[in-house]
Amino acid sequence: MTARTRTLVLVWIVLMVLLGLTLGASFLPLGAFKPVVNIAIGLAKATLIFWFFMHLREVSGLIRLVAFAGAVGIVIMLALISSDYLTRP
Repeated sequence: MTARTRTLVLVWIVLMVLLGLTLGASFLPLGAFKPVVNIAIGLAKATLIFWFFMHLREVSGLIRLVAFAGAVGIVIMLALISSDYLTRP
């Protein structure tokens, strides 16, 4: 097994552990912190996927910047959707 394959398998294992943490966090009585914990785990998973499986560690800074801007745009849209949903009776 090459070093690249070993790295990808290790990242996949870490993603599976984070998936287990997400599942475990859904059963914990965290109250108002449950969304914060789940979003933090989700951001960690998204970062690993961007960095390793989308090969952002191997490309130039401009492409990384565009990918980061796209991710920030999605986060902004989700925040606006959530604020709209939370303000409706």
